[in-house]
Amino acid sequence: MPARPVLARVGDVTTALLTDQYELTMVDAALKDGTADRRCVFEVFARRLPDGRRYGVAAGLGRFLTQLTEFRFGDEEIGFLRDRRVIDEGTARWLADYRFTGDVRAYREGEVFFPNSPVLQIEGTFAEAVMLETLALSVLNADSAIASAAARMVSAADRRPLAEMGSRRTGEWNAVAAARAAYIAGFGATSNLEAGRTWGIPTMGTAAHAFTLLHDSEEAAFRSQLDALGSGTTLLVDTYDIEAAVETAVRLTGGTLGAVRIDSGDLPSVVASVRAQLDRLGATATKITVTNDLDEYTIAALRAAPVDSYGVGTSVVSGSGHPAAGMVFKLVAHHSPAGEWVPVAKKSAEKASVGGRKEAGRRLRNGIATAEVVLTSGTVGPDERDLLVPVVTHGEVDPAFLGAVGVEAARAHHKRAKAELPADAERIGRGDPAIPTLLV
Repeated sequence: MPARPVLARVGDVTTALLTDQYELTMVDAALKDGTADRRCVFEVFARRLPDGRRYGVAAGLGRFLTQLTEFRFGDEEIGFLRDRRVIDEGTARWLADYRFTGDVRAYREGEVFFPNSPVLQIEGTFAEAVMLETLALSVLNADSAIASAAARMVSAADRRPLAEMGSRRTGEWNAVAAARAAYIAGFGATSNLEAGRTWGIPTMGTAAHAFTLLHDSEEAAFRSQLDALGSGTTLLVDTYDIEAAVETAVRLTGGTLGAVRIDSGDLPSVVASVRAQLDRLGATATKITVTNDLDEYTIAALRAAPVDSYGVGTSVVSGSGHPAAGMVFKLVAHHSPAGEWVPVAKKSAEKASVGGRKEAGRRLRNGIATAEVVLTSGTVGPDERDLLVPVVTHGEVDPAFLGAVGVEAARAHHKRAKAELPADAERIGRGDPAIPTLLV
């Protein structure tokens, strides 16, 4: 993860206070009453998909695991908690030695999920596991919402490239996470340089309208950019008059310009006009990229237009209207005093949960998914792909899920998982989940 300046100390970074106070007060009480060491299983799942969505995309696992390795309470954190009277001295001593020693199983990052899919499963003592609720949900809810929206945009683009350009529409570190999630879901590049450095994502970018306005003429701005970046660059042609800008761009490059970018106007008609002009001037290889507040619906509306690539900002970093994936973190089983597993579940109206540690499989027929099977007993069947894999064993994180290597693995897995979905899943119009969830 990128360093977080608010928390950084020389030689030390901690994620321990990226949490809610009630997690610490529960631990404090459990240490006093003797239940803190009771073995427990917690699960993360979404009761439902956002309205009209046909599937979700699980993202953020690699970030969560990275932050788990940084979940430590130093003198500064413990002092803060003492000063606020959140904990007593006994809990302070316990926190000073805190290390997660349990096990975590999860859906692979990039996997698709459905209502009640147990995307993350944490087993450990109550005290060490409950502490991770906010950390897990803050990462998985945001990243999965972005990846789910990005996957819909990839479908709408119909194999044409997309770039994530939303850094100026969200928090500075949220932008890095958003670029990562969008890339896992199939975007090809990001404008965010920190995302490129931290996660190995391809980066892109040329010039904004300010660069054209800086110069005494549009031609002078174009000449400067071409001198710096070469004729393969992309020139922004809608600062003044698009037709005049395209004519200038082709003239300056002898028809070898890489691409033009359009960021305003009635895109279907403007794109058609620009394509006709480029072809008429002999720049048949010059591509057209569009930006201008795109989402999956406007991208789909441009499917018949001669657009070569898209840049998406606000809608992708905000989950295209659904900024959280609706995931919750629930205790589903704990040891009895005799050491036997006891299923537990909420019975609240509209918020009931299903007790017991789950197994999960994707039922396939001829390579196409027909159901999400969530089992409270038994094992995944021979016609089902096992969805839960170990990612932390006895507190040790599997490095295959971390860093740029983990991102590339997640991107590849998403492509395979999405290919298993029935054809209707690709539709971006409102509809029910692409496959049913069977609670067995």
